[in-house]
Amino acid sequence: MLLNGNIWLGTSNEGAVCMLPSMANRHGLIAGATGTGKTVTLQVMAEGFSQLGVPVFLADVKGDLAGLCKPGEGNKKIDERLQTCGVPSFSFRPCPVTFWDVYGEKGHPVRTTVSEMGPLLLSRMLGLNETQTGVMHVIFRIADDEHMLLVDLKDVKAVLAYVGENAAKYTLEYGHVAKSTVGAIQRAIAILEDQGGDQFFGEPALELSDWLCQDENGNGMINILAADTLFRKPAMYSTFLLWLLGELYELLPEQGDSDKPRMVFFFDEAHLLFDDCSKTLLERIEQVIRLIRSKGVGVYFITQTPTDIPSSVLSQLSGRVEHALRAFTPQEQKIVRAVAQTFRVNPAFDTEETLTQLGTGEALLSFLQEDGAPSIVQRATILPPQSQIGAISDELRKTFIETDMIGQKYDTALDPESAYEILSRHFTENGAEKTQVVRPIPVEAEAAAAPEPVYQPVAFRVYNPQTGQYEERVMPTMQAPVQQSVYPTPAQPVYPAQQPVYPTYAPVQDAQVIEKKEKTKKVAKKQSEMTVAEQLISSFTKSATTSAGREVGRSLTRSLLGILGLKK
Repeated sequence: MLLNGNIWLGTSNEGAVCMLPSMANRHGLIAGATGTGKTVTLQVMAEGFSQLGVPVFLADVKGDLAGLCKPGEGNKKIDERLQTCGVPSFSFRPCPVTFWDVYGEKGHPVRTTVSEMGPLLLSRMLGLNETQTGVMHVIFRIADDEHMLLVDLKDVKAVLAYVGENAAKYTLEYGHVAKSTVGAIQRAIAILEDQGGDQFFGEPALELSDWLCQDENGNGMINILAADTLFRKPAMYSTFLLWLLGELYELLPEQGDSDKPRMVFFFDEAHLLFDDCSKTLLERIEQVIRLIRSKGVGVYFITQTPTDIPSSVLSQLSGRVEHALRAFTPQEQKIVRAVAQTFRVNPAFDTEETLTQLGTGEALLSFLQEDGAPSIVQRATILPPQSQIGAISDELRKTFIETDMIGQKYDTALDPESAYEILSRHFTENGAEKTQVVRPIPVEAEAAAAPEPVYQPVAFRVYNPQTGQYEERVMPTMQAPVQQSVYPTPAQPVYPAQQPVYPTYAPVQDAQVIEKKEKTKKVAKKQSEMTVAEQLISSFTKSATTSAGREVGRSLTRSLLGILGLKK
């Protein structure tokens, strides 16, 4: 909810506590024990950014954030909360929402290519050690140098098998690649495929510009990722969100300080990002968090305790929303004490004691002021959201998915020619076991057979990174099935289930070449014999160091020279 152009988050004894939009790209933290109201706080904050016209991304790990698409309904608890917060006028209203899902079940599919993911993040997703990560970097380098595009996991498996069989060819330039390491990576890929990770890689890849949208009323689009299934694969979940941050950083131009962010990114269950995090990856996270502010992106972490986040990252989070913490053990008491010391002291109450006494829906709030300094911590009651609290029905979700501005843009997976197809065709042409080679179907032939789609125009506004402005557009929403992919999925993969046999070729030799080689061998043999004789002569000559030995040596030398003379 907005109050005088600011995001009104809660009310304390001293009045409304608001977040300034101009300071919202300084990042923030929402923390608190389970059941203390973090999800509702996130929902209220997301509504405020949307009403400011700022697009929002958030991961819905429990399925209860989908209610943002529906107006809320009044009840006794909400009426009491509104009275406590002193809200003069309140109306329930929905937010513009687009649903996404890596698995394509509860939203539009989210895909990227292996090349865009990069070796470092892919290695984290696969759970590789340092040595295996180094080999993954080599695989990417070889694929890039030999112009083989890595789109999906079968491309990675194909290049892995190819490099493993030809390791000696690449050792001097790229380093040693052990077959045992290649096998370990192949096993990790198989595990990821069993978890459904292969659905994340492919075409068409997600265009993040589809997230930087506003509806016809100027409200920012809230992009909700259905993560209740993805959350069960922590490495994949955290790596995916980190990839999104990196892509936003690469896409957006520099903005510097402005009246509001370009986009706000909520990272729920943030501790998963830092579990088993390598030093290299942690440094990359710190760099992205530190620099993405200048691109106009605010990042907000949601976790149970601030200690879940490394201090180097925690120091970058300026806005703080701290719900109740439990302090039943000495370790928990130590955490509460450390958290209390991160707030600017309010003489009206003891921060450490208050942290353990907060009720559900209450929180300690501290945001940056206009001069950039943190405000004095306030004990506040969080406002209720204007949208529905809780999940929605599958039918309503399906309706939103089918009628939003994205249409069927990402619904049909494509399989362009990439490393798998290149290597398959290479080995087929060179006499290996015959395997079906993927060939593109002519677009004209398919277009002729495809039914004429029906369109329904949908008005919306899309952010243009080049101009820095939102542009009015009308996107057709597909109401009929789109044409099938021009790149069909191969029915019989070559790698790794069916390894190709690499043929060996005997050079063709004519009679002249054979005769020349025989003469060369005879000359080399004669030179070898001469070398042995000369070595014997030198040995005998050096051994004749005494006067008696010299005479014996001369006699032996004359005898050997005479023998050699007869052989000549």
